Amino acid sequence: MTASERSAQVLAAAVHAFAESGYAATKTDEIARLAGVSQPYVIRLFGTKQQLFLAALHQVCSRIEEVFRSAEIPPGTDTAEALRTLGENFDVFLAERELPLLLLHGAAASADPAIGDPMRDRFGRIYRLIGELTGAGTLESRRFVATGMLLTIMTAMQVAGSDAIALPWATEILDDLRTGTEPSC
Repeated sequence: MTASERSAQVLAAAVHAFAESGYAATKTDEIARLAGVSQPYVIRLFGTKQQLFLAALHQVCSRIEEVFRSAEIPPGTDTAEALRTLGENFDVFLAERELPLLLLHGAAASADPAIGDPMRDRFGRIYRLIGELTGAGTLESRRFVATGMLLTIMTAMQVAGSDAIALPWATEILDDLRTGTEPSC
């Protein structure tokens, strides 16, 4: 395996581990075990646990941006329809549950300036991208992001996504997002 492939393997293991346990509780030993490498090798590749967390966070945010950019919004589509089209991607985020979970852990770790500054920057980029892709103003973008954060919390509680515990209130919310007229994420 090349160094680049090994680095990608470690980063994938880090995304998984940090999404499940968060920044503070995840040990580089655990990431190394998941990647099938030694802990010193993880540190050699990424420097510190903090740098590895930031690399994982950047990868997740880039994937979120990629998912949004892949939405097929025809030119001239009105904002409400563009937001609905963009919101159809919420199934991707439910299937790739590490995306919203690591984003949530990034927000939780933002008291650390070394994490908070890049996290705020990346979240802001995602927020601005929503407006750019859909023509949404502040209110519409805020509602879209708020819906996305609701889904993130529901994913963390395991009432949304592939491993969801079926609860009536959660099913009601998810069904409404799939069929409703409000912009969704």
